[in-house]
Amino acid sequence: MSQLTQLVPLFQKIAGEAYVLVDEDSRNHYAQDHTENLHFPPDIIIKPRTAEEISAIMKLCAEHRITVTPRGAGTGLSGGALAHQGGVLISFERMNSILDIDERNLQVTAEPGVITEVLQQAVKEKGLFYPPDPSSKGSCFIGGNIAENSGGPKAVKYGVVKDYVINLEVVLPNGEIIWTGANVIKNATGYNLTQLMVGSEGTLGLVTKIVLRLIPHPKYDLLMLVPFNDLEKAGAAVSAIFRAGFTPSALELIEINALKIVSKFVDSSAVPVTDDMAAHLIIEVDGNHLETLMSEMEAIAGLLADFDCGEIFFAEDSQQKEELWKLRRRVSEAVKLVGYTIEEDTVVPRAELPALISGVKALGREFDFDVVCYGHAGDGNLHIRIRKEGSIYSLNNDKVIPALKALFRLVHSLGGTISAEHGIGLIQKEFMPIMFPSVTLELMRNIKKVFDPHNILNPGKIF
Repeated sequence: MSQLTQLVPLFQKIAGEAYVLVDEDSRNHYAQDHTENLHFPPDIIIKPRTAEEISAIMKLCAEHRITVTPRGAGTGLSGGALAHQGGVLISFERMNSILDIDERNLQVTAEPGVITEVLQQAVKEKGLFYPPDPSSKGSCFIGGNIAENSGGPKAVKYGVVKDYVINLEVVLPNGEIIWTGANVIKNATGYNLTQLMVGSEGTLGLVTKIVLRLIPHPKYDLLMLVPFNDLEKAGAAVSAIFRAGFTPSALELIEINALKIVSKFVDSSAVPVTDDMAAHLIIEVDGNHLETLMSEMEAIAGLLADFDCGEIFFAEDSQQKEELWKLRRRVSEAVKLVGYTIEEDTVVPRAELPALISGVKALGREFDFDVVCYGHAGDGNLHIRIRKEGSIYSLNNDKVIPALKALFRLVHSLGGTISAEHGIGLIQKEFMPIMFPSVTLELMRNIKKVFDPHNILNPGKIF
């Protein structure tokens, strides 16, 4: 800490005295995100306002070999923004401006500290649409979404963050500032550094400006809630909807136990719950022609009758739609509070969802843990929440790791992978060899070395 203490006045000169924090309360505040119950206080927190300030900070840290952890809103679920080796934590919360909405070219340029929902609402006022919408969209930063390649419910139709990122301004670990590409839709000019940065979890550079493509906002959306008395049949119905030629704008699954917990948590009776139910699907369609959407919903409802679904509930207005989405978006928060603190972010080809669901339940019995499932069933992304007596976290936990290895081997055997949108960070890195052979992992490590030869930027994440 002595070397860092000596550098505090230099950091203050760069960012301003008020924006360099070393007090214990601040260090504890930035010691955690939403990952399990992990706690790693940084030594210093710096809140820069410009790319130039970040550049100066990185040059100083590179000179003195000081580790740097970038942090957005702290809503992450893999520990990627935790300073587990101490050092400097750079918070992007002051870099929160939408710089330009280009209506002619359907693009928006923003700083990384802009809240995702704020950006969505700003472009919506212009009749434009930025679809990626993680459950934490009301608090997460767009920069964090870039770092994790976030998705959300609308990914099933519209894709994830990587599908909208055109160009990035990045501060490299040595302090140099670059743009990764150009503000164009097509670009075959050299290696695609833009897409390399997306999903790199802050290990290769610090994103300071973001150019995103937009699309026209759909005029209408319809929503229905479909109960099932069998969890695996709910999973099977998902694949059937797509095979029949429909592409919903959202298709979410909530297991009944998770639904009971979140309904109590938000004091909602919007969804009737009976003992014969096992799960619900939330199905949304959107577009510009209302009659077409109504026909699609009727056809989907008829299709689902083959899977023993219960009485279908159609949301009649925006208030009912919002109530259903509130239940879905707050599931993670609710189940964590009642002890399901370990969350996995598995994804398989959507037709394999029934096998994943039945496999997860079997593993729960084998390894003696309770489990609830929910998530973006339309793209095969199942969030698995685990509650195990005496284990509130998975990191370095010998009681939990064997179960997780078995889970990830199951996912791999089904053609899936261990993280769809939460990233690897701290808690999943030891499972990477399940997914990749050593030659692939070594290629990734070598990419990291090219960008960050001294391993000062978010070290110990992913690998």
